[in-house]
Amino acid sequence: MVRSLAVCLFILYALANTGYAQKQKGDAPLLIKEKEEKASDSTGIVKSGMAVLFEEYADELRGKSVGVVVNHTSRDTSGRHLVDRILELDNVRVAAIFSPEHGYRGDVSAGREIEDDVYPVSGARVYSLYGETRKPTPEMLEEVDLLMYDIQDIGVRYYTYISTMGYAMQAAAEEGIPFWVLDRPNPLTGSQLTGPVLREGHESFVGLYPIPVRYGLTSGELALMIAGEGWLEMPDGFEPRVIRMQGWERDMWYDQTGLPWIAPSPNMPDLATATVYPGLCLVEGTNVSEGRGTDHPFLRIGAPWIDGDALAQQMIIAPLAGVSFNPVQFIPRDLPGRAINPRYEGERCYGIRIRVTDRERFQAVATGVYLLHTIHRMYPEQFQWRASAIDRLYGSDRLRTAIEGGESPGEIIRNWRRPVEEFIKRRQKYSLY
Repeated sequence: MVRSLAVCLFILYALANTGYAQKQKGDAPLLIKEKEEKASDSTGIVKSGMAVLFEEYADELRGKSVGVVVNHTSRDTSGRHLVDRILELDNVRVAAIFSPEHGYRGDVSAGREIEDDVYPVSGARVYSLYGETRKPTPEMLEEVDLLMYDIQDIGVRYYTYISTMGYAMQAAAEEGIPFWVLDRPNPLTGSQLTGPVLREGHESFVGLYPIPVRYGLTSGELALMIAGEGWLEMPDGFEPRVIRMQGWERDMWYDQTGLPWIAPSPNMPDLATATVYPGLCLVEGTNVSEGRGTDHPFLRIGAPWIDGDALAQQMIIAPLAGVSFNPVQFIPRDLPGRAINPRYEGERCYGIRIRVTDRERFQAVATGVYLLHTIHRMYPEQFQWRASAIDRLYGSDRLRTAIEGGESPGEIIRNWRRPVEEFIKRRQKYSLY
C-alpha cells in the first residue's frame, strides 16, 4: 500500500515538472470546432489548386497575358514554380509578377520593404506589393488579361498574404480583370476557429477583415467571402474564381495532406511553429521577446528580467490543455533573412519553452492571453505594451485594456464566443470542401 502510494506520488511529481499536469476548470478557454468528430488519422495526397489548374484548366490560359501573385511557396510537388509551369505552355505570356511580404523568394525578414525585381529566365517584371504600394496599380495591370493568386499561408489573420490577396483581387475587379485563386490547404485545419473577431475601425495590413484570429478557411474560400460580404469595395457582381483542391478535408492538418512543407515565411519553419503562432504572435505587441533571432521563434518566449522557472510554474497551473511549459534561456542574434535587430539582441533572455502535446485540444490564442496576463501580473514594473502593435494584432484594444483593468483571462476569452459563432454561420455559404 505504502509502495503504491509512493509510486503514484512520484508519477504526479514527474508530470507536474514536465509541464503535462494542466488544471482543467469550468471556465476553460474557448476553441470552437464546426464539427466535433475526431480528426482524420489518414494521410493522403492532396492536389493543390495549382496541380488541378494544369491538369484540367490549362487550355483556358491559351492566348492570354497572365499576371500572378506568388512567392517561393507557389510550387507543385516536384518543386516547379507556377511561373515556370506557365512558361512551358504554348501561347501563354507571363505579363507581370507580384510579390508579397518577404519577397517572391521568401528570404526577406518580416516588416522590411521589398523592391521591384526581375524574374530569372523569363525577364518578367516582379512588382513588390510590400513597398511603395501594397495594391497593384492600373499601370502594373495594363498588359494583364487574367490575374492569379497562388500562395501558401497558415490560416491566421495576422499573416499579411491574405491582405495582399484582397488588394490584388480588388485591383483586378476595378480593371475588369478576372481573378483566380489557386487554392491550397489551411495548415491548421478548416474546422477549428478561435480568437477575437477583428472589430470595425481596427483594420490594418495585419488584420484587414472581420474574421477570427484562426478563421478556418482556405484562401479561396476567404476570397469568396471577402467579395461576397463586401469587405473591400469592388464593382457589383464581381466574384473571384477558385480552382479547388482535390482530396482536402476540413479536419486535415497540413502534415496529413501528403504535401511537402515549404516555410511560408522565414520564421515559420514548420507546422509546430504555425500551430502556436496564432497566440504567441501576440507577444510581438509587448516588450517581451517572441524568440525571433533564434532557431525557435514563437516557441521560446522571454526577457532578461523574467524568472523562467517561476513563469513556467504559473503557466503550468493555468487551465490550458494540450501544451507543456518548461524554463529556457536564449540569446537573440541577428539572423540575415530571418531576424534583423531582434528584441534583446545579444542579451540573455529567461523564459519558457512551449511544446504542444495535443494539437486537437491546444488553444493557441487562449495560451497567448494567459501568458501576457501572467507576465503583466508578475512583472508590472518591467512589462510594457506596444499599444498600437497589440491593438492591431488583437483586432481591438480589448486585450490591453482588459488586462490593465484587472479582468481574468477567462473573462477576456469568453468575450469571443458570440462573434465567432456568428462568423461560423456567415461563412457557411462560402465553404467549398
